[in-house]
Amino acid sequence: MKNIGKTLFLALLLLPWSAAVMAQGTGGQVTGNVQFDGQFTRADSVIGATQAPERWLMNARADILYTNGGFNAGLRFESYLPPLPGFNTQYKGYGIANYFVKYANDLLDVTAGTFYEQFGNGLILRAYEDRYIGIDNALLGLSFRLRPYRGIQLKGLGGVQRNYWSYGGGLVRGVDAEVDVNSLFKSLDEKPLRLSLGAGFVSRYEEAENIAAATPGYSLLLPLNVGAGSLRADVRYKGWLLAAEYARKGQDPNAMNGYIYRKGEALLLNAAYSQKGFSTSVQAKRVDNMAFKSVRSSTGEMLYINYIPAITKQHTYAFLCMYPYATQATGEMGLQADVMYKIKKETLLGGKYGTDIHFNCSMITGLVTSPIGGAGTDGYTSQFFATGEHYYTDLSLEVAKKLSSRHKAVCTYGYVVFNPTIEGHAGPQHHNHVLVADYTWRVATGKTLRFEGEWMGSDSHYDVEVDDKRAGDWLMALAEYSFGGHYFVSLSDQYCYRDGVGNYYTAAFGYTHDATRIQLSYGKQREGILCIGGVCRAVPATNGLTLGITTSF
Repeated sequence: MKNIGKTLFLALLLLPWSAAVMAQGTGGQVTGNVQFDGQFTRADSVIGATQAPERWLMNARADILYTNGGFNAGLRFESYLPPLPGFNTQYKGYGIANYFVKYANDLLDVTAGTFYEQFGNGLILRAYEDRYIGIDNALLGLSFRLRPYRGIQLKGLGGVQRNYWSYGGGLVRGVDAEVDVNSLFKSLDEKPLRLSLGAGFVSRYEEAENIAAATPGYSLLLPLNVGAGSLRADVRYKGWLLAAEYARKGQDPNAMNGYIYRKGEALLLNAAYSQKGFSTSVQAKRVDNMAFKSVRSSTGEMLYINYIPAITKQHTYAFLCMYPYATQATGEMGLQADVMYKIKKETLLGGKYGTDIHFNCSMITGLVTSPIGGAGTDGYTSQFFATGEHYYTDLSLEVAKKLSSRHKAVCTYGYVVFNPTIEGHAGPQHHNHVLVADYTWRVATGKTLRFEGEWMGSDSHYDVEVDDKRAGDWLMALAEYSFGGHYFVSLSDQYCYRDGVGNYYTAAFGYTHDATRIQLSYGKQREGILCIGGVCRAVPATNGLTLGITTSF
């Protein structure tokens, strides 16, 4: 029945496209994009790279969207034959992974099929996709957005979550309401003080299963329905912003928390101020037992209903993101401060073009807890304001200056303290100092030469048993040249010169034409952890040839 239903759904989905083609484009618009990434692997015993039995690995996808007035329909074809290194092998295969139909007007949006959605900051619900780390927890079901009155938006949804090529057994249902108070009343519509309020509730239903209790012969009484709710507020006044969201989850014994019955909670705070040439923000969060999945026995990266934002800077330079932070949904506290300032032009430090300064600092710790029992109990108690074991510190200072109409330089200093506990490993904390120099020279119109140099000094040492190849002191150099906006070539090398392992070089060539980009590269990739927004996956060491093609129409 499921296969018949899916076939009928796809037939209905493709019907308007067929009609549009037969009408020679008069029945709507078809758009889409295609992405292909392939890699030919080689073994390298020094860096720990292995050769895949298939030799050639491939991730490919094609997204197609049909639009006709308020009607939209789309599908995505994916192929992993087999998946690239670092992607879960359960992705191996091909087929239609995403398909939907949607109708929208001024009052109502309705989507049937697979869809993505987020309530607030995602503390209780975030269905999203990140193709670069292999995360896709799309919901298959029905969702709607209702706008009954100006300034009011209501959301509702129900469905099951994608789990590679299948769907999890848990049913996810949710409702959310958001009110823009100023839009409700015309007398407040133009006021500088603006207020928006929101609230959401999400419920997961999953059938009971037999989980042994600590007492022999007994099983845990598992809740079939687990609910999570949140309240949020956003206040803005001219350049000021104050935002807060608090979420609370009911008893949810699961594999992530050791099947304890403690309730979960999360608090996220944000204060910011900005004006021309200056901005600053402070973020704080506290998370306690908020791992929320649609299948209680799941422990991998899939089937998360919610999302805990990482309040750490998302770096772009190699050594600054060598030790990224992985969000600890089971319990953490964090604080981040960010300041951006532009020194005015025609001043001693600003010069002709001004100088941009960006400072960021974040620190994450664990909670202070007292154990009271194992599976079947509340597990532990915690002190709300007390900070526990240090997990992570990231401090960076970036200075960017345009030296002339053709020359620009960026200098960055970073300091990272990393606790291997957050990746499930033992050992001492790592203290890393990073220096980055980035220089860009616009040689002629459309032609640019860029140099990048990085150094990282660390007190970490390579340990064969741990086999963390990020350890030690590193040097990196990169040179990149673009020809007239269509072609580019780059050479880079990361070399560990003390207490570590590896020399990782890469040569790349690329071509861009309109919406099409082709890139060919050969080199070595260091083993490590790739994180985006606090969500991470392990990346194995690789050595080989990589081809990437993207296009849109």
